[in-house]
Amino acid sequence: MTTVHPYARRLFLKSLALSTVATLPATNFAQGVAPAERHFDPQPGKWRTFEVTTRVDIVAPQGATRVWLPIASVNTDWQKSMESAYSSNGKAKLTADGQDGARMLYVEFAMGEAKPYVELTSRIQTRNRAVDWHVKNSPAEDAATLKYWTRSTELLPINGVVRETAIQATQGAHTDVQKVQKLYNWIVANTFREPKVKGCGEGDIKTMLETGNLGGKCADLNALFVGLCRSVGVPARDVYGLRLVPSAFGYKELGGNPASLKGAQHCRAEVYLNGYGWVAMDPADVTKVMRQETPEWIKSAQNAIVRPVNHALFGGWEGNWMAYNVAHDVKLPHSTGPALGFLMYPVAENASGRLNSYAPDDFKYQISAREIST
Repeated sequence: MTTVHPYARRLFLKSLALSTVATLPATNFAQGVAPAERHFDPQPGKWRTFEVTTRVDIVAPQGATRVWLPIASVNTDWQKSMESAYSSNGKAKLTADGQDGARMLYVEFAMGEAKPYVELTSRIQTRNRAVDWHVKNSPAEDAATLKYWTRSTELLPINGVVRETAIQATQGAHTDVQKVQKLYNWIVANTFREPKVKGCGEGDIKTMLETGNLGGKCADLNALFVGLCRSVGVPARDVYGLRLVPSAFGYKELGGNPASLKGAQHCRAEVYLNGYGWVAMDPADVTKVMRQETPEWIKSAQNAIVRPVNHALFGGWEGNWMAYNVAHDVKLPHSTGPALGFLMYPVAENASGRLNSYAPDDFKYQISAREIST
């Protein structure tokens, strides 16, 4: 007999209750009328080309300073990571982590350098993603690769309360597609966007489940989705990146301001499904729309504003976002600090230790994007 963790049981019962509530008609209670249905339906099509520039200035250097800047490392049928160029008054070189191939620019500044700076410009192409659930034509992935993406990591354990929660949430599912759908729905029903969390969150999914505190941001909520998928044998991974420009569908929370992207980092997810290959997922963005798209917190995924996003982000996403990498537990070359859960922000260290990547004004970095007509 399987012993069910008390938190897993409580959260599962909560999800059933919320699922029942979610079937009620979406209503604007303030006005007593149902809001108009919004449109959100990104489909594969034309490629868009962007130049993304990151500029770092160390305003108060202390001793020798080191900087690491993530570089787009993903080349797929939805993104092309192209050339990069940089300038700096330090010693710079392109490098990568030794595990998942996350590319980065590493810069060392001499102790006497009064105004360390580095500027990196990369060119990428992106386009929308959407899986066709009626067609299975994707070639099979290598078995060793799929096994790798079901592994446990420090922040993504796949046993204990994580597996117990996933088993409860996927009751009645017989295929991987059904399991993933149930887990996606579970994230939307049980977790919530917490704007007070710094940056994109930390992704400590075991602590989230054990404490019952399921509020967070994308690196928390999508990490929880990935961990739950892995725990029931479905290959899954986080994809770390950056919003570049506004959404073409008018959702203000699903786009970025290209003139200033220093807070536009966003983590998404992928799952591997036989016949479909790697499929896009983003339940965290559903919760973001629910919490922040309107002045009132929308509590139902069946609300007319949320429903099209909830539908489209199960199997797709909009190409106004670029991916840096899919790396987890990143060990920065030449770093004296601990490994990072992920590399999605500029990172710097000096004699006092690692600077706060979530404080770009103190750290003094700026990120911008420019779309190029081709």
